[in-house]
Amino acid sequence: MRLDNQRDSDNLEDRRGAGMGGRGGIGLGGLLLALALGYFFGIDPSALLGMLEQGAPAAVEAPAQKPPADDEMARFVSRVLSSTEDVWRETFRQSGRQYEDPKLVLFTGATPTACGTGQSAMGPFYCPLDRKVYIDLAFYRDLRERFRAPGEFAQAYVIAHEVGHHVQQQLGISDRVQAARRRAGEAEGNALSVRLELQADCFAGAWGRQADSMKGILEPGEIEQALKAAAAIGDDRLQRQAGGVIVPESFTHGTSEQRVRWFRRGFDSGDPGECDTFKASRL
Repeated sequence: MRLDNQRDSDNLEDRRGAGMGGRGGIGLGGLLLALALGYFFGIDPSALLGMLEQGAPAAVEAPAQKPPADDEMARFVSRVLSSTEDVWRETFRQSGRQYEDPKLVLFTGATPTACGTGQSAMGPFYCPLDRKVYIDLAFYRDLRERFRAPGEFAQAYVIAHEVGHHVQQQLGISDRVQAARRRAGEAEGNALSVRLELQADCFAGAWGRQADSMKGILEPGEIEQALKAAAAIGDDRLQRQAGGVIVPESFTHGTSEQRVRWFRRGFDSGDPGECDTFKASRL
């Protein structure tokens, strides 16, 4: 990716090595987050729950600082984040809204969040309660080695997807979906989650197109990196890799084909308005 002319974001928090902060109960929200996000990355939820010790850290922010100036990966993440800020600020401005930038937190191992304890094993995630994206940069090694999805645009897609959840939160979409899920059965609730996740994929694609139009960030062939990453983390592929039976009713993020399709839809159009998965008759 060509990010040399992209500014660094002011919204990056580096908690790596900062410790866990205060102690307290993890809460139901943290347990549910661990279950959902653990499943996303094909990890046995019981293994994740076993990692959450009693007396886990409370949702108190650990000390944050700016990353070292010579940390190339942190600089990459910072510039991808600033690109999402530029795109979504302009998109919101055009619709008469004001975009509120999310924070992106770098951590190692575990960190307190408003949604409970964030664990590296959950993979990158967005916490709507504090409106922050969390990532342990070791995940990029997993993306390259475990999921066979290398490349900078694959890494950028991961951030853009989580920022997509922040956009959904700002637009009130996430709250409406959560309210609907509380009234629904398990299968119907999972289906709503799939539509939410596929919309975030589409938003990530729309960001990629607009960012490239603004500053020419993409090198030839890089779009395939993001498509490969989207395919690698489809529910069907993760269940197959885990050696279990594929159970569509349990999907919460969509199949590999669906994730690729909606990212591609966002990228091809560059229009977040094309990302309404909730009205789509075919996902």
